[in-house]
Amino acid sequence: MSKGADLDRAEEGQVDEYENVPSSVIFEAIRREGEHELERGFSALWWSGVAAGLAISLSVLCMGFLASILPDAAWTPGITNLGYTVGFLIVILGRMQLFTENTITPILPLFLAPTALNFYHTARLWGIVFSANMVGCAAAALVLVFGHILPEAQFEGVLSVSRHYATATAIEHFAWGIPAGFIIAALVWILPRMESAGEVLMIIILTYMIGLGGMSHVVAGSTELFILVARGELGVSAAILGGVIPAFLGNVVGGTGIFSALAYAQVREEI
Repeated sequence: MSKGADLDRAEEGQVDEYENVPSSVIFEAIRREGEHELERGFSALWWSGVAAGLAISLSVLCMGFLASILPDAAWTPGITNLGYTVGFLIVILGRMQLFTENTITPILPLFLAPTALNFYHTARLWGIVFSANMVGCAAAALVLVFGHILPEAQFEGVLSVSRHYATATAIEHFAWGIPAGFIIAALVWILPRMESAGEVLMIIILTYMIGLGGMSHVVAGSTELFILVARGELGVSAAILGGVIPAFLGNVVGGTGIFSALAYAQVREEI
């Protein structure tokens, strides 16, 4: 099949219906999706981002539930981190706005046309989505701490997961955020090639890898930090400066600075 025919398929939204698609076509499909996201209104981005922050918190809940019923053994993280995939499945399959997905999607149009206007539009998108994600995470944390919606044993499991995440230093969150950002950007790149069942499996595999590796994801990790802030176990500045911002920077380096740049480099002569 010619590149022109491949692009026609991409224009018709049929990229996910066939395999062995050239990387240039995947690039074009994601670039056009990025342009669409950059053009969306504030309200649509905001509420989708808030929903994503709430939904990603289910990863923390599911990990906590598993931790509450499993013994403290060397093999336990291999099972509890299966729960980490739950929130990502809901967010990604539900097409909600997750900041770490936006480390690649709107960046590809920026690589092609690095104008001041495109930088502004990208910064606007990042600002809205990241802020909305944080609001969703904070709301979830407040409900969990003050809403008493979980049995005591399950809530203690959630606390144990959150406390473990908070033990990392700012430098560690930054360093561990780099591979997490790379993996999420890679997931966005891979998904257009997948059938529906393949999407689910790929999301599970790659997000399980993030959880099992103890990597720092700025959105999921923020829920854990905000839970401890709400309980008075962690200061606001310690959570933001020692956890949220370093993980944010690490995710951007891994997703935009490494994966997106490499994805563009491999196709720039073909587009």
